[in-house]
Amino acid sequence: MTETADPALLWTPTAERIQRSQLHRFMTWLRQERGRDFPDYDSLWRWSVSDLEGFWAAVWDHFELKSYKPYDKVLAKREMPGAQWFTGAELNFVDQVFRHETAARPAILYSSETQPLKQMAWAGLREQVGAMAAHLRSLGVKRGDRVVAYAPNTPETIVAFLAVASIGAIWSVCSPDMGLNAVLDRFRQIEPVVLFAVPSSHYNGKHLDKGDVLAQLIAELPTVKNLILMPGETQQALPKVPTARWAEVTAKPAELKVEPVPFDHPLWVVYSSGTTGLPKPIVHGHGGVVIVIMLMTALHNDLGPNDIFHWYSSTGWIMWNAQVAGLLVGATIAIYDGSPSWPDWNRLWQFVGETKATFFGAGAAFYANCQKAGVEPRKMADLSALRTIGSTGSPLSEDSYAWIYDKLDKSVWLTSISGGTDFAGAFVAGCVLLPVYAGEMQVRCLGADIQSLDDHGKSLTDEVGELVCASPLPSMPLFLWNDEGGKRYHDSYFDMYPGVWRHGDWLRITPRGGAIIYGRSDATINRYGLRMGTSEIYRAVEELPEVLDSLIVDLEYLGRDSYMPLFVVLRPGLTLDAALKDRINQAIRKAVSARFVPNDIFQVAEVPRTLSGKKLEVPVKKILLGQPAEKVSNPGTMANPGSLAWFVDFAKQRAA
Repeated sequence: MTETADPALLWTPTAERIQRSQLHRFMTWLRQERGRDFPDYDSLWRWSVSDLEGFWAAVWDHFELKSYKPYDKVLAKREMPGAQWFTGAELNFVDQVFRHETAARPAILYSSETQPLKQMAWAGLREQVGAMAAHLRSLGVKRGDRVVAYAPNTPETIVAFLAVASIGAIWSVCSPDMGLNAVLDRFRQIEPVVLFAVPSSHYNGKHLDKGDVLAQLIAELPTVKNLILMPGETQQALPKVPTARWAEVTAKPAELKVEPVPFDHPLWVVYSSGTTGLPKPIVHGHGGVVIVIMLMTALHNDLGPNDIFHWYSSTGWIMWNAQVAGLLVGATIAIYDGSPSWPDWNRLWQFVGETKATFFGAGAAFYANCQKAGVEPRKMADLSALRTIGSTGSPLSEDSYAWIYDKLDKSVWLTSISGGTDFAGAFVAGCVLLPVYAGEMQVRCLGADIQSLDDHGKSLTDEVGELVCASPLPSMPLFLWNDEGGKRYHDSYFDMYPGVWRHGDWLRITPRGGAIIYGRSDATINRYGLRMGTSEIYRAVEELPEVLDSLIVDLEYLGRDSYMPLFVVLRPGLTLDAALKDRINQAIRKAVSARFVPNDIFQVAEVPRTLSGKKLEVPVKKILLGQPAEKVSNPGTMANPGSLAWFVDFAKQRAA
């Protein structure tokens, strides 16, 4: 596919905006301190991916990262997977946060569906983190132990994370809106010793008692020896495990002691689901996360100590981690816990006005929903402080670009980014030095050697191909948990192009150097910005006795609403009726999440499979997106080649 029509020019930076930007400061610093003068962003980017050692050393020095021991080499081993960064260095994520402690502005602003706007001072944050870290140490938690949380987007969750990281333990979190099975599939793999959990939560105007889920989590996670109960109430009996309540722990003051750890010491485990097996438990290191997210936050999102940063997210999305990382550059982070549409789609805009946020980010689907709901942001709130709008999670359509500039002040910079849980960063993002064109992300990120490749590994310009990263990044996974020999890690990212990271997105690099993401190139579900493996949905659906087989595809594609149909094969003699559809939806809602309930369910005679029995998710997806069957599948490799005819007819009906 090649697109030649020039998109609309929507925004051009003023000279003042450029001069005040973090990126301009960095380029000035490079000229003064390194003798490197770059006339434009493109020349800076090309240097950043051709001289990895020089570039990342400059980032380290520019941000004056605090380390207990200096590094020996910037990049001791350059291969992928297995690159070794900043060998010998010792630091801690938490030190990078509290170096910005000040009484001049709060660390956190927060609100929820039931909680009016409050704030947490930097000193208060330090005190609570110190008290919680001391409690964890008293429980015997040590470096390398896993500590998990079943918790919403509240200050307590941030405190818990920083406390865990400060002692060198490894953090992992799931949102309370995730189904029990989905949480267990993640936490069981890493064998946690302590569980933080809320006894209840509030979402979409409803109080949700989580006592029964809490009891099942404790029962199904035998390695958990202690429970720390976060604020909230439950009518259920508490699990019979040693339990401490949040208020009791944080009422005991203790000095915050931060444990120095190697650059590649594990910081957290996050999860990205593939099409088979359990969710991938991805391990990121302290140093890689610090240096890459700091670069992203400051240089690409143009955030600094005077900003108030809100990115709407649940704790189950990597954007929660990115939101917390605003603390790394000294920004005040504004967090909201609740539904973005309750009581209506105005709520987040009102929160932005209440907090005087300078940066507001959300998933692309949020802006599309606001447009459909007829939201008028400037009539709902005082947005005079807002300088930047961020979008990610799925492709932002040209219509949404236009809506944002129609409904907000024309001076606001829109930065659309695309990255991933997999490497805790972004591959393509914004650049405050350059114009914004409708539907187009502005640049490939600094240090990220991003290319669009065809099936034969040829680099493409102005054509849609596979998004790859041809050189290592410091935040790429250290490893996948319990992945003996690294086979699953290799097969997840490096099977198609040896030694080159394949991300699983369709990408077109424009002649301007911008980028357009067209959706997933693989079968992973990307539902409103949250990724889920098809295997988790199949497990929930196929446990129903009526269902023999199933196939699900996400037809997310640039400029279109997400459409996710589920196809089921039923036992002989059964017909898909409303009652069975409801049971299927309820099974997905309970085991996975309400976010992954399909748009439609259809009965089919059989699911297309390879000779080895693998479901042909990607070929079916391509057929439903309009590609001819003969170009996306080889009948000779199929167990049931005739099964594709139904999907070809279905695609024609949808197109009509």
